[in-house]
Formats: sequence, C-alpha cells, structure tokens
Amino acid sequence: MKGRIGTVPNKEAEVSGNGRKPMRFIGITGGVGAGKSEILRYIQKHYLCRIYLADEVAHEVKKPGTACYRELVALLGEDVLEENGEIHKGKMADKIFRDQSLLEQINAIVHPAVKQYLLEKLEQAGREKDVELFFVEAALLIECGYGALVDEMWYIYAREPVRRKRLSENRGYSEEKISQIMQAQLSEEAFRKGSDFVIDNSGELEETYTQINHRLEAFTWRG
Repeated sequence: MKGRIGTVPNKEAEVSGNGRKPMRFIGITGGVGAGKSEILRYIQKHYLCRIYLADEVAHEVKKPGTACYRELVALLGEDVLEENGEIHKGKMADKIFRDQSLLEQINAIVHPAVKQYLLEKLEQAGREKDVELFFVEAALLIECGYGALVDEMWYIYAREPVRRKRLSENRGYSEEKISQIMQAQLSEEAFRKGSDFVIDNSGELEETYTQINHRLEAFTWRG
C-alpha cells in the first residue's frame, strides 16, 4: 500500500544469476524543507549507489552540443545565449515571463531529455559491480511521470512547522516566501498517493536513518 511510514518489503530481493542482487531504481521526492538533501548525503555515504539530482541533470542536458540545447535555441532564439554559447538562465526566464506558453514548450523539450539521460546512466550503472542502488531526486518526480520508471518512489515527509523552521533558519526565507513555495508544490495527500514509501524526517536524524536502513536492507548486501 502506498504512503505507509516505516513499512519494509514483504520479501528479500532475489539474487541474480551472477550472485548480485538486482539494482534498485528509487525516486526521491518531497516538499521544500523536508530534508531530501540530508537523506541523500547519508545514503551516498553508507550505500553502494549512484545519485542524480534532476535539476543538475537538466542543466547538463542544456549544454552546447546536445540535442536539447539545439531545440531550445531554435525555440527561444540565439539572443538567450551567453558569450560562451551557453543558455543564459535569466534571459530564458525573461522570455518565459513575457510569454507563459513557452514554459510548456520548454518542458516538453527538457523533461524527455532528462529522462533519457537518466535511463542511459541507469543502464551504465547496472553494468557496474559496485552499484546496488540508483537514485534520482526532484520535487516534480510524480508530476513528470517518474512513477512509471522507478522501482519505487519515496516521499520524504516532514511536518509543516518543522519545514518552515528549517527554511527560515537555514535559508533565511520569509514566511511569505515559504508559503508561496509550499502552495506551488503538491499537497501531502498527493505526494503520498503517488509514492510507495514514506520517510518521516520530522524528528531526529537517527530516526530517519533507521527508516532508510530498514527499507534498503532487502536490496543490498548490507542487509
């Protein structure tokens, strides 16, 4: 059942013919201030894995020489380019501000390119002996249809007052800015509905780490 906190797999993952457990593809999503970055730092340190942040991948696929880059320049015009040939984020944002219809067209170019990039990295990781887990993180994984690609989707949850405190203390956000960002993201109900597992990151980090370890023990030799 989706969205249950602290649940673990019903059975141990099968061992493949070469003696390895099949690599697990896991999506990490959640609202702003939930602590996704801290969780990924822990996983990176303690597990044999590859981790990709969708925002960083989106920047990568827009670099000069890529098909995504050529399509974006054809759509937006060469006046969005910097002197070094890269797409200027500010100029692109300005064009979107003046023509909101561009956003949907840009997403239709960038999102498939990001997925293709990740699938290629997934295939590559699957051939490597030291990779048991493959993670992709983004706030928009559910909206972008990654539920059909990953083996399981994790929702990183934290109570709203906790998230607000983190964003205020760690990023210096005003209450107004925090509210605006939260209102633009999926509701807790929607996050839970679109996820297979929930990590409650409202309390002490050790409690969060325990949930992670319990969930992953069936898919790694650590377990």
